[in-house]
Amino acid sequence: MTTDQMMSFAVIALMMAAFVWGRFRYDLVACGALIAAVAIGIVPQAEAFSGFSDDIVIIVGSALLVSAGVARSGIMEYAIQRFAPDVSSVRAQLALLVLIVTILSAFVKNIGALAIMIPIAFQFARRSNTSPSVFLMPMAFGSLLGGLMTLVGTSPNIVVSRVRQEMTGEAFSMFDFTPVGAALAVSGLVFLVLFYWLLPIRTRASASIHEALDVNNYVTEARLVADSTVVGKTLADLLKLGGSRAVVTSILRSRALHVTPFPDVVLREGDILLIEGAPEALDRIVTQAKLSVTGSRDSAGGKHAATAVEAIIGENSTLIGGSAQRLALYDRFNVNLLAVSRKGERIQERLGAVILRLGDVVVLQGNPQTMPDILRELGCLPLAERPILLGSFRRGIVPLAILVAAMGATALGLLPVPLAFFTAAVAMVLFRVIPLREVYGAIDGPILVMLAALIPVSDSLRRTGATDIISAWLAEFASTLPPAGALTLIMVVAMAVTPFLNNAATVLVVAPIAAGFATTLGFRPEAFLMAVAIGAGCDFLTPIGHQCNTLVMGPGGYKFSDYPRLGLPLSLLVIVVAVPMLMLVWPM
Repeated sequence: MTTDQMMSFAVIALMMAAFVWGRFRYDLVACGALIAAVAIGIVPQAEAFSGFSDDIVIIVGSALLVSAGVARSGIMEYAIQRFAPDVSSVRAQLALLVLIVTILSAFVKNIGALAIMIPIAFQFARRSNTSPSVFLMPMAFGSLLGGLMTLVGTSPNIVVSRVRQEMTGEAFSMFDFTPVGAALAVSGLVFLVLFYWLLPIRTRASASIHEALDVNNYVTEARLVADSTVVGKTLADLLKLGGSRAVVTSILRSRALHVTPFPDVVLREGDILLIEGAPEALDRIVTQAKLSVTGSRDSAGGKHAATAVEAIIGENSTLIGGSAQRLALYDRFNVNLLAVSRKGERIQERLGAVILRLGDVVVLQGNPQTMPDILRELGCLPLAERPILLGSFRRGIVPLAILVAAMGATALGLLPVPLAFFTAAVAMVLFRVIPLREVYGAIDGPILVMLAALIPVSDSLRRTGATDIISAWLAEFASTLPPAGALTLIMVVAMAVTPFLNNAATVLVVAPIAAGFATTLGFRPEAFLMAVAIGAGCDFLTPIGHQCNTLVMGPGGYKFSDYPRLGLPLSLLVIVVAVPMLMLVWPM
C-alpha cells in the first residue's frame, strides 16, 4: 500500500470519527477534511472545489427549493384534509408516509417522491404535536427501499442491468427487480413502523428562535366571499381545516347582527369571522376555505409581492391607544393589519376596531421594500424572521405541476435528474411560488457545503488506487466462501463503499468483482449483480451516501450519528431477507 493510499484511508477515518463525535457541525468537519486532503496532496489543488459543481449538490439544493415551494402552496394541507383527515396517531401517520413514499419511489426518482411528501410530514408533525424528525429519516429510508423494486427506481439497478447485458447479452427487464425488491420494501416498512423509536427525537437548531417567540395565538378577521369553499357549510366544517388549533370567537352577519359561533351554524357569503388560533392553523383555514383577510386592499404596491411581518408594539409606538381604522393604516402607510396577539386576553372586537396596546404582537402586510421604514416610523420592533403566510398569495396547483413535470421528464429520459430539478427550482421562482427574498432561506447552505467538500475527499480513494486494493483483497477472500457467504460479502461491501462513492460508481467498481466471483465459483451472475445493486441502493448508515438521506438531514435536525441508530438494524434486516430471496428467485 502506497503512502497516498494510507493517507486517504486516514483522512476518511478521522473525518468519520469527527462526524460521529458531533463536537463540530458537519459542514465544518467536511471542510476541515477537504483542507487536510489538499494539504497532504491526495486531492489536487485544482480539484479542491470540484464538488461545488457536482450533480448531487445541484439535485439536493434544487429539491430543497422545490419541496419548499410545494409546502408553501398549501396543496399538501388540502390533500391531508381531503384524504386523511382523521390520521392523528404518530405510528399511523408514519406508516402512511413511508408507504406512499415507498410506492412512489418504485416508479419515479426517489428524491422526487421524497420531496413531494416532506411538506406532508411537517403537517402531520404539527397535527400530532411531535417533531418532524420522527418521520423524515424513515421516509428517506422508505424511498431507498422503494427504488429497489423496478429498473427505473434507482440508478444502481440501471447500471447493473447494463453490466448484465455486457456479460450475457440480455439486460434486466423493468420488473425483474420486483420479487426481491418488494420483499425488502415490505419487511423494511414493517421494521420502520415498529422500531422508529430507535431514532432520537431532534429539532432544527434554527427553529429554536421561532419557538422562543412564544406567540401561540393570533386573532384575525376573515370574510366569506363568493368563491369561498365553506359557503353553505357549517362552522365545524371550517374549523376542521385548522386541525383543532383554531376557534371562531364571533360571527358578524350584518352591521348589527352577531351570530353565536355554535358548531352547527351554517356560514353565508358576507359573514365576517373573528378567528383565534396558531399562525399555521389560521393560514390553513384562510387558504383552504378561500377567505379574504384584506378585502380589496392591495398592499403589495406594484411589482413586489406583499409580505407579512410579525412585530411587537414598542414603548414609543404611535399605534398605542389607536386602532387600524382610527389611524388609517392602509390609507397612510399602504399596510394591512392581518392579526393581533395579546397575552392573557381574548380579543372580541373587529380587527380594525381593536385598540392597540404596548406589547401587542401584530402581523402587518405590506410592500417588502418599504416595510422596514414603516415599522420604524410606527415604533414597532420586528420579531425574528419566520414564515408567516397568512394573507399571502399562493399559486395552488402550480408547484405540484412543476414537480410532476420534472419527475415525468426524468422518467421518460427527456432530461437528466440534475437539469430537471434545477429547471423546476427556477420555475418555482419564475412563477412566484416562492418570493425571491425566501429562495436562499429554503436552500440549506450547511448541507450543500458539506456535500461539496466531501465529494473530492471521497474520490481520493479512487484517485489513489485504494479501491483497487480493496477489490483485490475482496476477491481473494470471497473465493474461499460458500455461495451464500460470497453473496452476503458482496452486498456488505457495496453497502460499505456507497458512502464514499456515489451509488452508481459503487456498482461500476463492485459489479465486475461480483461477476468475477460468479465465474470463478461456477455460478450464474444474476444473483451477485442483484446483490451489488441492493447494497449500493441501501445506504442507511450515513447522510452522505445518497441524496435522499442528505435531503432530510437539515429539516430533521439530525446528527451524523443518528443514521446508524436506525440504519444499522435496517441494513442487517436487508441482508437477512435479500440473500435467501436472491438465491430463491435467481438460482445460482
